[in-house]
Amino acid sequence: MARVRMHGQLPGNLDEKLVDIEQSYRWLQSGNIKGETESTIVATQDQAISRTYFKNKVLKEEIESICQLCKQHEETIDHLTSGCPILAKTEYLMRNDKICTHLRYSICKVLGIEHTDKWYTHIPKPVCEEGDVTVLWNQAMHTDREVRTNRPDIIIKNKKDKTCTLTDMVTPADKNAVQTEAEKKLKYKSLCIEIQRMWNLKCTIVPVIIGATGIVKGSLRKNLEAVPGKHSIVSLQKTAIFGTSHIIRKVLQCEA
Repeated sequence: MARVRMHGQLPGNLDEKLVDIEQSYRWLQSGNIKGETESTIVATQDQAISRTYFKNKVLKEEIESICQLCKQHEETIDHLTSGCPILAKTEYLMRNDKICTHLRYSICKVLGIEHTDKWYTHIPKPVCEEGDVTVLWNQAMHTDREVRTNRPDIIIKNKKDKTCTLTDMVTPADKNAVQTEAEKKLKYKSLCIEIQRMWNLKCTIVPVIIGATGIVKGSLRKNLEAVPGKHSIVSLQKTAIFGTSHIIRKVLQCEA
């Protein structure tokens, strides 16, 4: 009975007016994801991974619910997939870089910038130029006025069109996917204003938000349309999902 109370928590936590429910679960229809990965992600969505928080709060075992890695926060599944400061140093960064690499590969492909045959073998260069377009990867922008948040994942500067696109990727806990988009726009607003002033370009902030288990907002498709390239939401979701599945399995192996 304890497990039943956890089952189906995710749908109840999602705002159907803002979340694209159909797109969020489309990755399940592809049929080319291993059963182990699929079961791990579904269990993650149901908060049914047997960790200290689950054992303490649901199974009522006499065990502390503190995270075994950071020793600071309760070890909820959301904490493990996106909130642990120990995992943030390596695992979350690797997952984010994989998704960004996928995104940047599509950008380079459409702009005629050098790229490999497959996105997963693509190694982004810090700066690439093709004609009037410059693509920056994980580069800090130096502005006349100090801006603390000045390093979006991808910057696309188009001198011909007089535009600059600041693209930043994040993989939050699924229940936070909605609010994170607004936070990203606010985070880079000062940088956007400075770029417009210095370069005389129209600057746009494009958050790319994909929840740890693939949950996406209805606005994601429109956001991706503002980024050069043909971007498959399902492919980006799978990249996020594979990263999350790897993190969960690694944490469980550490416990064993």
